Amino acid sequence: MLTYIAGAGAMGCRFGSQIKTAGYDVILLDKWEDHIQAIKERGLEISGDEEKTLPMTIMHPSEATEPADLIILFTKAMQLPDMLRDIQGIITDQTQVLCLLNGLGHEEVIAEYVKRENIMMGVTVWTAGLVGPGHAHLEGTGTVNLQSFAPNGEEKTKDIVSMLNDAKLNVTYDENVFPSIWRKVCVNGTMNSVCALLDCTIGEMFQSPDMVNAVKQIIHEFVVVAEAQGVVIDEIEMVDYVMKTSKTAAHHYPSMHQDLVKNHRKTEIDYINGAVVKLGAKHGIQAPYCQLLTELIHAKEMLVGIQ
Repeated sequence: MLTYIAGAGAMGCRFGSQIKTAGYDVILLDKWEDHIQAIKERGLEISGDEEKTLPMTIMHPSEATEPADLIILFTKAMQLPDMLRDIQGIITDQTQVLCLLNGLGHEEVIAEYVKRENIMMGVTVWTAGLVGPGHAHLEGTGTVNLQSFAPNGEEKTKDIVSMLNDAKLNVTYDENVFPSIWRKVCVNGTMNSVCALLDCTIGEMFQSPDMVNAVKQIIHEFVVVAEAQGVVIDEIEMVDYVMKTSKTAAHHYPSMHQDLVKNHRKTEIDYINGAVVKLGAKHGIQAPYCQLLTELIHAKEMLVGIQ
């Protein structure tokens, strides 16, 4: 089984390295030239729970030619269409595509390039970091939940689930993964944008009673729009989960803070809070907190020179 990791950032490197270590064929795809050259020349350097250098095959997406059995998508949300266009040549009628991106609405984009019955949507709580080109920091454990759009989804994906579990990625087939996807996006929607705007850690953000009240309003918007989309989320449980997460991740700067404040890169706001605004509008539901956060992030992107 040949697996391509489309987007060899921190999480792509984690999944790719674990699949490689399990003895399966895997190719990393990325557009960061320094990262590509570092891995080609020295291998993928891994630190964290273990220290090692792993030989990995990596290339620009447009260089991939061998048909894929499985493609795992790990691009940034806004990079997804370009990636799918670049790798059309390796997608066959048999290629399975697993999306583990943050955010909402990716299945509709993927369906423009991949047969719907070959699409799998998933959510993961694995973590990873990139120290620099060709160097991933991997520690801790996680899980993956995935669902196929095929009528016989669990049967169709059993070999993929088995392979990923051989790679110790702790994968479970889920008959309805969308509540889990929405819950993860809701966590991001309460913390990422605010920490980026306030230039603070999660713990610092939650010290403010005003922000705790705002977080509850943001969660309410997610819950109402999710329900309109046919996804049921327990609002009380969601608030409790976010509050607990704020304590366990108190010293953490979320990824949007890293993108916008530290690296001046375009954010995924349109696929998190912005997606709630867009989906809510389809159902005549207003999401004023999510809309304001989206507008403020776009304003900050402009101020730091991001087009």
